[in-house]
Amino acid sequence: MADIDDVVASSMSINSRLPAQLEKALERNIVLRIGWTTSGDPVPKDGELGLCPNLPEGSKVRSLGYLGPFTAAFGQGGTYTHQGDVGSYLGAGNNGNKITCERSAGACAGYGQKSGRITILDGVGDDAGSKMSGGLLIIRGDAGIRIGGGMTGGDIIVHGDVGGDPGANMVGGRIIVNGRCPTPPPGVTLRPLEKTELSQINKLLGDEDLQIPADAVCLESDGDVVEGIMAQCREDLSGIALLPATTSHNPAHSTCDTVALIGKEDSLALPIPLLPYIPNGVQDDLFHPCLVNENPRDCDIVIIDSDNIADAVSLVTAASGFAIDMDSLPRLDGAAIDGLLVALRCIAGPVSKILMIRGVGQSASLHADSQHHGADAAVSVLSDGSGLCAAASLPLVGRSASTTLEDDCIASLWLPWAATSEDLAILCASNIGFTICPAPDENLAGWIAQVTAGLSAHLNRLGLASIDSLTRANLRACDQDTAAVSGLRLAGYDRPLPHWFAR
Repeated sequence: MADIDDVVASSMSINSRLPAQLEKALERNIVLRIGWTTSGDPVPKDGELGLCPNLPEGSKVRSLGYLGPFTAAFGQGGTYTHQGDVGSYLGAGNNGNKITCERSAGACAGYGQKSGRITILDGVGDDAGSKMSGGLLIIRGDAGIRIGGGMTGGDIIVHGDVGGDPGANMVGGRIIVNGRCPTPPPGVTLRPLEKTELSQINKLLGDEDLQIPADAVCLESDGDVVEGIMAQCREDLSGIALLPATTSHNPAHSTCDTVALIGKEDSLALPIPLLPYIPNGVQDDLFHPCLVNENPRDCDIVIIDSDNIADAVSLVTAASGFAIDMDSLPRLDGAAIDGLLVALRCIAGPVSKILMIRGVGQSASLHADSQHHGADAAVSVLSDGSGLCAAASLPLVGRSASTTLEDDCIASLWLPWAATSEDLAILCASNIGFTICPAPDENLAGWIAQVTAGLSAHLNRLGLASIDSLTRANLRACDQDTAAVSGLRLAGYDRPLPHWFAR
């Protein structure tokens, strides 16, 4: 296989030409072929990833060779047939495509499918059909573990054996197995098919070669799903003080530079280093970029996670950028990250900003992935279930950012509380480019105005003209516990505690 950078470049090139080619093919009512020359000679693809995202209704595509992760993802009603094997996440976020894979598919085939039909004719890897909310997934051959895990709707048909934990944590939908099926996990019921149900399923399948026999079994949720409770962040940043590093200060009426930029080219400007998290979107006419789950404006960043992956096309095209919730999705290896980014970049456009999100305990790997895959920001979530206190996260995130991230990618911290001006200054001094947090109430504009005024007041008091001038030299730990976990100078002692110097 070619070098991964060449594979990504080749994949982006193919996808960039796809819209114009599909338009011509639709006009002529022909199938667009990928993996053959114009004279019909086979030139199989070898590892290209993220190919053919967002296929529009009526489009027809056929491909040949081995393709990587996120092939034919985020479909909108096209027909896609692949002659060969594919990697993970085939048809992820499908919202209407009719997809056929004539060989095998990797893990997470049909992940997050909302509607449409995916047929795989030679077996799949683990987690096939996980997080499905609708549509039909047909598998001929064996399936790996956790098939249909977390699904909320839709049907999965398997002509073969399935691995352990089938339907783990499913809350809706059906998994029908014509083969060996292990004892399902708690919360999942195994039962025989009813005659009317069997007739309805076979009518839905249509193809005689895929018909379900009467002795097939059905897995369904029993409705008893219990959410786990994890530890919360126990402390805020109130144990840290802001002190001047010089003997001068600026007049209170001085104008300060508080702007933070996301991305080096066509940057998204934050008036202050704050990206408020407003899940349902901003309802007023305030112009300040926000992080949202739905209803993004053209200045917002939209989160793409396991709950809305099937709506990714409409979300990322309306927003200024997208943030991938890495912890919400099954583990993404390097190829899967590349495949997802190729697909989403081709949909969102070349200037769309890219953020990657993970729990604060995984900051080092998050920063490495973000830098390697060309993200604009790496977001560490403080309330990730670890219970890590806020002060301890500062060296964890800040030091990793200093050693791993370059100027084209910045670190961010997601706080579980509404940030104050002191919080923003402390985080900026800790090499954290901007902060994400919820708003304290519905008065979003008033809160932002108050934080902006407070941040300027702090900078003037410290004798600084810009937030970029803040450093750890401006921070002091007010007590020994904070100094012990943060590595900051202890007020009065005016140096870090001795154990921070130990080898």
